[in-house]
Amino acid sequence: MQSEMYKKIVIATDGSENAKKAASSAIEMAKMTGAKLFALNVLPYIPHFSYFGVPMDPPKAVSLEEKEFQERLEEDGQRNLDVVKDMAEKAGVEVETVMVKGHPGSEIISFSEKNDIDLIVMGTLGRSGIDRIIMGSVAVDVVRHAKTRVMIVK
Repeated sequence: MQSEMYKKIVIATDGSENAKKAASSAIEMAKMTGAKLFALNVLPYIPHFSYFGVPMDPPKAVSLEEKEFQERLEEDGQRNLDVVKDMAEKAGVEVETVMVKGHPGSEIISFSEKNDIDLIVMGTLGRSGIDRIIMGSVAVDVVRHAKTRVMIVK
């Protein structure tokens, strides 16, 4: 069944259990409506290590530790996207994975606007501890500022 309401759906994922539940809902919705699904992972902006008093030699150069940290973030983000991709493929839903860098709420909204997304799907909370607080604030940010529909999955 094709739906005029939802042609493009984005699932914002951070790899948390709540994001996986939201992905299941987004996949089900895409399957029912025939919508194209985008799995989006936002790598958060991490200030330069020199901001934290880590000596940089030469100044403003990217240290090996910083480069390794960024690579780990990217690998983690790709794993998160692969989980959603596998879930979607098993359900017979076409999915495109996208990774961007920046403030999660702003990037989710920006991606949605640039790609004419009809529905943003995301979990209520992120991982745990401080990540949980951050993702909760991301969900609130998206709900408040997105110009499209947002579905929050508990």
